[in-house]
Amino acid sequence: MEKIYASMKSIASYVPKNCISNADFEKILDTSDEWITKRTGIKTRYFADDDEDSSALGVKAAEIAIKRAGMQSSDIDLVICATLSPDYLGMPSNACLISSRLGIENKPAFDITTACSGFIYLLSLAKSFIESHTYSNILIVGAEKISSILDFSDRSTCVLFGDGAGAAVIGSTKNENERIVDVNISANGKYNDFLMTPRCLGTKLHFSNEFSVSQVDKIHSYLKMKGNETFKLAVKTLANDVKEILLKNDINIKDVSYFIPHQANLRIINAVGDMIEIDPSKVVITVQKYGNTSAASIPMAIDDIYKNGRLKKGDLLLLDAFGGGLTWGSSLLYFNGE
Repeated sequence: MEKIYASMKSIASYVPKNCISNADFEKILDTSDEWITKRTGIKTRYFADDDEDSSALGVKAAEIAIKRAGMQSSDIDLVICATLSPDYLGMPSNACLISSRLGIENKPAFDITTACSGFIYLLSLAKSFIESHTYSNILIVGAEKISSILDFSDRSTCVLFGDGAGAAVIGSTKNENERIVDVNISANGKYNDFLMTPRCLGTKLHFSNEFSVSQVDKIHSYLKMKGNETFKLAVKTLANDVKEILLKNDINIKDVSYFIPHQANLRIINAVGDMIEIDPSKVVITVQKYGNTSAASIPMAIDDIYKNGRLKKGDLLLLDAFGGGLTWGSSLLYFNGE
């Protein structure tokens, strides 16, 4: 069988219209622009409207990605979505909703839940499917409406996150210089309580004489995070993962065109950049504009340099992410979009 490689044919993103500044949080919390900026680097983030779900954001990004790949929705063989803020609990999946709204019928579609590492995991799946000749054109989408699971009385978490979506079409190529070189993914559930969204109405609670409907209204599944512990482990894990994938593929950090880390916190990004000794001019930073958009973070950052003309066909990208689970991953790929 002829050797083929998986290739990123396009990149796209979508950001909702409501820009929320740090000053907006000053009105509801004991915080300040100075406090938020110093600790996170975040200045603004975007929140979706009440009637705009994460799948709707994903559709917007997906439409652009398919068009940029020079394709029609009918060309897509598989849709996979990464999200920690799906429209529904379990079913239907966001991938099914996105497929339907794009007019894609009778094709497989499913979600994955790997939090901020979602896009890296999607690349790993797409690469395997393409190179095994299972599918030809795969739409991968990271779509998040994290504002829907934030506790706006908790200043340690609610100021960090934003809503948005990113998408890419992964196709095939025979050219090694257009391929997804490698993807590393991993996880360790031992640290599951570092970053989580408790399912309060899950298997541990049942309706009974002691648990009434009125109590249900008071229960919320807000995102929770152990900030200091997550920060320390993230820096160490991300830096080690980057070093591992570069060594494994015999690639020097100097040959990387852009380092695109998950956009969670500017201090984490800077610390990892220092540890892997990459030229600061090659580090893509968008956290100041969008905050942490979880699975949408990396594709949104890639699209940012694409839209401003910095990203060129053939550029070698180094991606790196860390998220709840805990999960993490890295990827080396040549951008093959026009």
